[in-house]
Amino acid sequence: MNKILIITAPSGAGKTSITKYLMEKFPVLTFSVSAATRQARGTEKNAVDYYFISGEEFKQKIQNNEFVEWEMVYEGKYYGTLKAELRRIWEQGKIPVLDIDVKGAIHVKQQFNEGTLSIFIEPPSVNDLKTRLESRGTESKDSLAARLNKASYELSFKEQFDKTVVNADLQTACSDAEKIVFEFLNR
Repeated sequence: MNKILIITAPSGAGKTSITKYLMEKFPVLTFSVSAATRQARGTEKNAVDYYFISGEEFKQKIQNNEFVEWEMVYEGKYYGTLKAELRRIWEQGKIPVLDIDVKGAIHVKQQFNEGTLSIFIEPPSVNDLKTRLESRGTESKDSLAARLNKASYELSFKEQFDKTVVNADLQTACSDAEKIVFEFLNR
């Protein structure tokens, strides 16, 4: 049976840091590269960080049923997990790690419930999340407010996931997630 590890969280809760930690600890885990319609930022590379595609191409892939899940996460910005990406990883004998938003994670879990572990990374509080997002220096006042509203909404879904890891301290959260994933890989 093919396994899938899903890591999800509101923006700024630490899911990417925890995902990177888990992939270093468990070589069988491979990052599932998502498709996105946004432009690459900074040092991001196509087919490494995301498959950067046009809105038109993304919509064509939706029509062709090429996604396991997809969402318009922000106005006009689409993100999704390609079925071909999961197949590519499974054919290598590896386990895909999906670092995706909450709605997308719920869709994947519904389709692949058996053999899937979903971990929700929870910030200690919405206030703490606000501080983390502000410290990135990448958010305008409006985008920060939008992300915090979305985070409050996403927190209401945490019960739908297999496990929750509270990220008050990154080292502790990584260790907690490692124990959960170790159990999953060895069952």
